Amino acid sequence: MPGIRLIVGLGNPGKQYERTRHNAGFWLVEQFAARERIALKSEPRYHAYVGRHEPSGAWLLLPQTFMNVSGKSVALLAGFFKIPAAEILVAHDELDFLPGVAKMKQGGGVAGHNGLKDIAARTGVLDFWRLRLGIGHPGDKSLVADYVLARPAPGEREAIERAIEKSLDVLPQCLAGDLQSAMLKLHTKERA
Repeated sequence: MPGIRLIVGLGNPGKQYERTRHNAGFWLVEQFAARERIALKSEPRYHAYVGRHEPSGAWLLLPQTFMNVSGKSVALLAGFFKIPAAEILVAHDELDFLPGVAKMKQGGGVAGHNGLKDIAARTGVLDFWRLRLGIGHPGDKSLVADYVLARPAPGEREAIERAIEKSLDVLPQCLAGDLQSAMLKLHTKERA
């Protein structure tokens, strides 16, 4: 299986959004870049911050277009470098999982997530990989917009950070093309 050649973190640009739940995907890519000493630089032609993981050749992408038009950056970079959907991993916040849960899957629907919806619309495919970081659900659909744009409580943030840490540990396997092992490792709970 080919390795991941593009890791996309979803979020909204700007100081007022950087600590909000919707930016969990940004948090993961920023931490991976810091861990690997990758500089994320503004690339106006991709409307994003872009970095390169030299050992694998994979690109890191933080779209700066706002969540609802994230697909613009993904389509531009993936199109230019001819990166197929099966080699793209999109890290994003997931309402359906509690904070602390991280899961990977390939393809599937977009479950109302506007960032995923735009990526699917602009690339014309759904079979890209998703790294879903649980943020919990406010309990009522009408509260979702305010919920995702609010900061998580300290305990929730710690749980999300643990999920990001666990996700960072499997990224080398993703880059090497061993996505099944990465999924198994990520989805396996540690024994206490």
